Amino acid sequence: MTQAQRMGSLTTIARQLKQAGVIPADNAALGIPQRKSADSGSGNNRMKALDGSRLDRVTDAHVHMSLRLQEAFGLRREEAIKFQPAYADRGDHIALKGSWCKGGRERMIPIATTEQRAVLDQAHALAGSGSLIPAQRSYIQQRHVYDGQCKAAGLSNMHGLRHAYAQTRYEVLTGWKAPAAGGPDRKALTSEQRAIDAEARQQISRSLGHERIAIVAAYIGR
Repeated sequence: MTQAQRMGSLTTIARQLKQAGVIPADNAALGIPQRKSADSGSGNNRMKALDGSRLDRVTDAHVHMSLRLQEAFGLRREEAIKFQPAYADRGDHIALKGSWCKGGRERMIPIATTEQRAVLDQAHALAGSGSLIPAQRSYIQQRHVYDGQCKAAGLSNMHGLRHAYAQTRYEVLTGWKAPAAGGPDRKALTSEQRAIDAEARQQISRSLGHERIAIVAAYIGR
């Protein structure tokens, strides 16, 4: 575990104990360098889109749906596998249980498009009152099935779907493309645009489940 990851865990614990103020808001104050972002511009963008022809090779219906949820909502692999649509669907947003999420941090993600609603409705139809883990399998077994199906279908780096979600969401919230997708970096923005950019990054940070807004730069660029 890196220093930044340890600080993220400590921040979560402090918040749960209602002592969030004891942890500095910026790791730099503790001498911990910021995570380096490989996609600070458009030249090395790690976003990933689902290839329809490869997705069609995924024969497990639950894995297929998990991948579509990852694309639609920027979910991590574990979240998409453990996803329970009957619990998560709150009408205008989805709610993720802490037990599904990294660091045990529950969160909410807005349902902002008709495409997201359509995917969620299809997840309801498949899972019913359960999760996207078939009744006869454990989480670990389904994760192995997920990994095997992705490999067989030629799908790799599915974490890149989170990058794509973040960049799409950024464009919706700001009206211009993310720096990683060829849009302007913050230095080129007007003061009014920088305020919009800051609010968009905050919203995206919450949706992705990250404690620190600086980490969003790894997804959308600086």
